[in-house]
Amino acid sequence: MGISDRVAELTAKLASQRGAIETEEATKNAFVMPFIGQVLGYDVFNPSEVIPEFTADVGTKKGEKIDYALVHGGAVQMLIEAKKVTEPLRLEHASQLYRYFAVTNARVAILTNGQVWEFYTDLDEPNRMDTKPFLVLDLAAVDRTLLPELAKLTRESFDLDSVISAAGELKYIGAIKRELAAEFREPSEDWVRFLGVRVFSGKNFTRQVREQFAPLVEKAANQFLNEKVNERLKTALGPEAVLDTNPVAEPRQPAPTAAPEAASGAIAPDNDPAGEIVTTEEELEGFRIVRAIVCSEVAAARVVSRDAKTYFGVLLDDNNRKPIARLWFNRSQRYLGVFDENKAETRLPITDVTDIYQHADQLRKTVASYLARTGTSA
Repeated sequence: MGISDRVAELTAKLASQRGAIETEEATKNAFVMPFIGQVLGYDVFNPSEVIPEFTADVGTKKGEKIDYALVHGGAVQMLIEAKKVTEPLRLEHASQLYRYFAVTNARVAILTNGQVWEFYTDLDEPNRMDTKPFLVLDLAAVDRTLLPELAKLTRESFDLDSVISAAGELKYIGAIKRELAAEFREPSEDWVRFLGVRVFSGKNFTRQVREQFAPLVEKAANQFLNEKVNERLKTALGPEAVLDTNPVAEPRQPAPTAAPEAASGAIAPDNDPAGEIVTTEEELEGFRIVRAIVCSEVAAARVVSRDAKTYFGVLLDDNNRKPIARLWFNRSQRYLGVFDENKAETRLPITDVTDIYQHADQLRKTVASYLARTGTSA
């Protein structure tokens, strides 16, 4: 499997098991060791590749241990410190990594809670670990642009020089993207002022004006993101794939029962004589997104939907034995149902319909598995 498939597998495992993990040791067993083994490709049971409880005396501190040291080419190349998955990562968690980084050959230090993986090196000062990571991988919201860089740290493709040479750019691009994401979620005063003064026609951008602009900036940001999603859908499916570009306006109302027939590939339920099944516009949006994702594997016309009372199903070839996804949107907490090779469903919590894009690899893998079984192509 490629790096994206290996990350997708662990992402699905994290989503299904995270709620049952309460300790640091359980986090290591459930998520950290599988990441080392499945994603990075190191044999966790071979001490010449993975050294647990790695010890290196540092000054007056004797017998301190780091959770894992990864060995490549006969030398320690990466150090890993793990915390429990329920605990957000903080800089003080990296104190042992700082000390060990200076007395080993390692050029990469990793701080993780099993979900978030922070990768550090020594860009600012040689042989001294930076205070900010050059790469941050969140398995709950995977940034696919980072996967090629992650692949350079795997055992089979270890390319430290390439990683270090790209680390400076990665560090600042990643930091800027995280700042932008924070501003889109909740615009700061500086961000509101920065944009507001560029468009405000009055003379003085007062506090009162700023307070009026704050919700406008948030609304504009959400519309901008949805318009970008629309562009991706139009590229994949054509101009009929259009999302609601005003997500912060009035709450969506259920679409008329005839609406599903208007969307290509969406089939109205034929087992609902009482009219109890109502297909919402949000479900149709989710269907279009799923179809846009998997059309890289199969013709879009083969991806259809079947609505039910409790979920909205997306199927391959209108076959109930080939489920691609289920949209559990008829509840306050929305879920995306994905399927493994045994057709076992895992429900992944999402907050917005566009979060489906975060699970694109798993959806494509499901369709590819059906095609492989039947020996058919797209």
